Amino acid sequence: MSAPTAVHFGAGNIGRGFVGWLLHDGGYELVFSDVATALVDAINAADEYTVHEAGPGGVDRVVTGFRAIDSAAHPDELAREIAAAAVVTTAVGPTVLKFVAANILDGLRRRDENAAPLQVMACENAIGATDTLREAIVERAGAEWRELSHRAVFANTAVDRIVPAQAPGEGIDVTVEPFFEWAIERRPFGDDLPNIPGAHFVDDLAPYIERKLFTVNTGHAATAYLGAVAGAESIADALAIATVEEGVARALEETSAVLEAKHGLSAASLAEYRATILNRFRNPELPDTVWRVGRQPLRKLSRHERFIGPAAEAAERGLSTAALLRAVGAALEFSDAADEQSVQLQALLRGPADAPTLTREITGLDPEHPLFDDVTAVIAARVTALR
Repeated sequence: MSAPTAVHFGAGNIGRGFVGWLLHDGGYELVFSDVATALVDAINAADEYTVHEAGPGGVDRVVTGFRAIDSAAHPDELAREIAAAAVVTTAVGPTVLKFVAANILDGLRRRDENAAPLQVMACENAIGATDTLREAIVERAGAEWRELSHRAVFANTAVDRIVPAQAPGEGIDVTVEPFFEWAIERRPFGDDLPNIPGAHFVDDLAPYIERKLFTVNTGHAATAYLGAVAGAESIADALAIATVEEGVARALEETSAVLEAKHGLSAASLAEYRATILNRFRNPELPDTVWRVGRQPLRKLSRHERFIGPAAEAAERGLSTAALLRAVGAALEFSDAADEQSVQLQALLRGPADAPTLTREITGLDPEHPLFDDVTAVIAARVTALR
């Protein structure tokens, strides 16, 4: 009997070094889908690749049994693979999910009426990413979805693994940190859970998603922005600066207060989790730069992202937001000519708009929100320094 197939959208470092590796470990034959022709060709030219875990306890893991499809050049071939697959996963970025939806819908149209439902999981740094993907598929299908809906089940996930920029000449091998976490909603699958060793299935995913986003993502970005202001180049070097470490630690104490109040997570477990996260960021064998981690500041300053999201919930509960606002101020100073959003952000801050208008445009906060005036004051200070 042949191995079940897992189609994974996004053959980049996360796709190969985290999701793809775990699916391989579960006995799936991997089909990577990507639009980067050179990467697709490199994957198809290889019989195996190695996932190098860098840091204490790290080992090398060899992945075999894979192939890749250029989804732009061969959409019909991809649809056939999806039609026969057991699992579909993504690691493409939340904004790309609407494009992936078309390929998945084409695959569902070709799926055997009597086949087990396709198990779909979006592995993105976003809350409810699989819901977003499903909504895009349903919208595209229109009335046809009534006939197709039983052919797939959709489960949200929370994923966590640091995969830094790769050194030149590594080919399709990937260097990652040893730590990883993949939490998956149990309920959509009923009794037919996908076989993914190392993943854990939970009844309530929300605490896992927000704990990760408001600790790992918030902490990583805060380290990048505060570190860039302090003149650091790497994430590890940034945390070696006392003022940066203190700023990040205090920001995460504020996000933990939200998680404790909202989800009932214990203060002790959150303190332990924060310590684990900061130690991961300090890993000297993962030479991640503040410039890579800090890229796309406009997205990271948006309403439900890693700063404004938890700070808004803290303000609504009367909790402290001072350290998160300091991180927002550092993000406003992030200037990298190689990053399109950084250039856009600096142009906005130097433009004619006043601070309240910029607060609405950059963060999406409503003027009536209790956080609005505090964020506006931070933006006003940056505008004054620039104009």
